[in-house]
Amino acid sequence: MVNPPELYHRILNVPRETSPQEIRAAYKCLAKKWHPDKHPPSSKPEAEARFKAITEAYEALLDQQENRAVFGACNDGRAFEKPSWTVGGGGGAGARMARTRSDEFCMRSAPATPAREFTKVYSSGNTGGRRAFAEFSSSIMRKAPPLERVLECTLEELCHGCKKQVKFTRDVVTKNGSIVKKEVSQMIMVKPGWRKGHKVTFEGMGDERPGCLPADAVFTVSEKKHPVFKRSGNDLVLKAEVPLVSALTGWSFSFRLLSGKKINCSFQDEIICPGREKVIRGEGMPIIEQRGARGDLRVKLEIVFPEKLTDEQLTGLAEILKDCYA
Repeated sequence: MVNPPELYHRILNVPRETSPQEIRAAYKCLAKKWHPDKHPPSSKPEAEARFKAITEAYEALLDQQENRAVFGACNDGRAFEKPSWTVGGGGGAGARMARTRSDEFCMRSAPATPAREFTKVYSSGNTGGRRAFAEFSSSIMRKAPPLERVLECTLEELCHGCKKQVKFTRDVVTKNGSIVKKEVSQMIMVKPGWRKGHKVTFEGMGDERPGCLPADAVFTVSEKKHPVFKRSGNDLVLKAEVPLVSALTGWSFSFRLLSGKKINCSFQDEIICPGREKVIRGEGMPIIEQRGARGDLRVKLEIVFPEKLTDEQLTGLAEILKDCYA
């Protein structure tokens, strides 16, 4: 089981050695994010649970700092120092530990906030306190499995970006504890350059289960097959078939990019060899990690050979090409 201090630090997402100012800053940020009044009815139960946990953790950690400050002041002004203990009597079973009067005064002077009382009840060995803490920690740490859906996008949408309205059905727990289906609509802003497998998460918008925090709704980008282009990382690949006679005598063709821009490729003064690839810089997909940058367009040329030739054609080709490799 996670002990209370560890759980409180985990809730506020702060390390163990954190100053009161940093604890206060973390609390303000999380409280602003999870205040129930700022959430719609669908996510309000989760917001209320998290807000309550955040407040409890904040009070407990500040309470801990106050205890240290009081102990430090009672020990000759040495801040955050543990109280001194005196050992009375001899060794063995008769040995006993007695606090000094100043230590007893410090313990009585420490204010009893709700967070301290919560910790005291838990640490005293009281089974009711342990049960309360178990319920508290499980409500913070447990979450229903994510609701996963696919977000289908065309290559054009991933290239230029777009808005996509998605609808999905989630399980919702009613006031009497039963589970009903509810249709939800959300807007997703697709950014230029997103790739297949990119995930969009809506916190707390997944299925609800009794005793758990609402699950997240997770949409995974799927790329629809394009009739002309194929994506390879940040590059676009276009395959063009070139007849053998055109590969030998000159060839040109044109096509349109995803933006609609027309591109002309000409090979009039050269022989196109098998495996030839022409690279057009900066005409690929947007690179999301580098603003304004784009990948390349790679035009792969595939030579189309005739499946069959007549005897007359074979004789003619042999005569024409006999001196080409001399």
